[in-house]
Order: sequence, then C-alpha cells, then structure tokens
Amino acid sequence: MSTLQYNIPADVPKEKEALYKKNLKTATNGMDNLMLFAGDQKVEHLNNDFYGEDIPLEDNSPEHMFKIASKANIGIFATQFGLISRYGRDYKNIPYLVKLNSKTNLIPYDKKDPYSKAWISVGDIVDFQKSSGLDIKGVGYTLYLGGEHEHSMLSQAAKIVHEAHKNGLLAVLWIYPKGNFIKDEHDAHLIAGAAGVGAALGADFVKLKVPFNEKGKFDAELFKEVTTAAGRTGVLCEGGKRVDEETFLKELYQQIHTGGSRGNGTGRNIHQRPLKEAVKMANAIYAITSKNTSVKEALKLLY
Repeated sequence: MSTLQYNIPADVPKEKEALYKKNLKTATNGMDNLMLFAGDQKVEHLNNDFYGEDIPLEDNSPEHMFKIASKANIGIFATQFGLISRYGRDYKNIPYLVKLNSKTNLIPYDKKDPYSKAWISVGDIVDFQKSSGLDIKGVGYTLYLGGEHEHSMLSQAAKIVHEAHKNGLLAVLWIYPKGNFIKDEHDAHLIAGAAGVGAALGADFVKLKVPFNEKGKFDAELFKEVTTAAGRTGVLCEGGKRVDEETFLKELYQQIHTGGSRGNGTGRNIHQRPLKEAVKMANAIYAITSKNTSVKEALKLLY
C-alpha cells in the first residue's frame, strides 16, 4: 500500500477522502514530497523582493509569478486570495494554495510581538473554489511562536487545519519563532520544537527555517532532529535569499536525502529571474523534490 494511504488524517470525512488523496497525490506527484512555489511575499516583504538591483523589472508585476506557475512544473502555488481572484481566470491550469493570512515587516519584531490574523475563512475558499472552478488544493497560514499572541494564532491554526481537512483540502503551516525571547531563529532544537507544534496542529506540511551550525551554514545532520520531531507532518524548508542555482539545488538535495525533509517552499530563488530562467529553475527544483532526480540531472534542466 502506498504511503499516501497512511497519511489521510482522521478528521478527513469518509466522503472527502477521495478528494484529499487526489489533492495530495497531484500536489506531490505521488511522491509525498511537495514543491511549493511561494508567492506570498508581496505582503510579507512588501516590494523589497520584487524591485531593485539584480531583480528583473518584470518581477515587479504580480503576474510574473502567475506566468511562471502556469508554465513550470510545480506542486502548488501559494499566494493570497486577492491575487488569485484577480489573475485566476487567466491562469486556470495552476494548482493553488490560498494563503489565509499575511503581515508586513514594517514593525520590527523586537518592538512588538507579531500577530497575523486570518483575512478570510476556509469556508470562503470552499465557496470560491466552487464558483470559480479553479484548482484549489489547500490553504496556508503563518503563525509565530514565542510572543504574547501565540495562543490566538495557535487556536486559529488548529481550526484552519481542521476545516481544511473537513473539506478535503491540504493544510500547510508556516511556523516561525519570533520576538524578544528568541535568540537564534536558526537553532536546530528550536526549529524542531516548531516542527512538533506543526504536528500537534495536524498540518499536512509545515514550512520552517533551516538549522545552521556554528559556522552559520545549513547542517543536514542537525536537521534530522527537526524532521523526526515533525512525525507524519512533512517538513518544507524555506528557500531564503536568492543564491546561485547549483548551491541551491545541492542544499535542497541534502535537505531531502540526508535531513529527511519532504519538500521546499521557494519564492525568491524562482521569481527573481526572467521568465524563461525562472521556469527552468522551478523545473529543476521540482525534479529533485517530486521526481527524485539527482542534482546532476536537475542542473541539465537549466541549460
């Protein structure tokens, strides 16, 4: 029996199991590994990631990400409801994940504990899916651990995951410890704690920071604590700032094959490139993540 059979949460109703399995299977190419193209930074990072030195002018338009997602191999394209509403009719072939909340980075975390409340409900997304006919496979939500608003976000996240499963949708959580009490966001033990919270909330996948060693580099061995702590919840590594293609793909391969992650959530390393290059990079990431391709073979897709 496929591993997908064992990953159906008990809160998915019997009549929604077929839909849930279909969403999971198609999003992961039947591999259980998710390539998530992250397009939620228009709010999270404002325009810093879309306009500036070494960023192609075409990236300043939100449609650039939709063009990439419609042409490239991806598991799922995560972005805000409003953007999907504005562009979705022209890009019906894209598999979507609706990001239910977002916040800007204008208020420093050391000045005020972050709080990001859902803009819209899972029920609204289900209604929208029916009326629009778009391929919406799941919902996403970001929560921040370690601050005064932690309890509110945990409660909301739990309800969102449950409502998503009740409707046969996937639920992906972004979980980041933030605030005055957090000394090192890349501490493996802390990230493992966040992974365990994602599991306790019942998420299908949880997007996390990557652990760094004493030299400030990704450490795949340290990462094993994180992926083990997540249990049956798949760990997605954040893509981070744009780096050269080979470095990114080699680290991605390590994350999956040594560290035990089940995918990635990548934005800047894809969309901060001209369209043709962005599509090729997305295809290479997808090949490693959801086709079990070697780095050598994935690099060939870039040329």
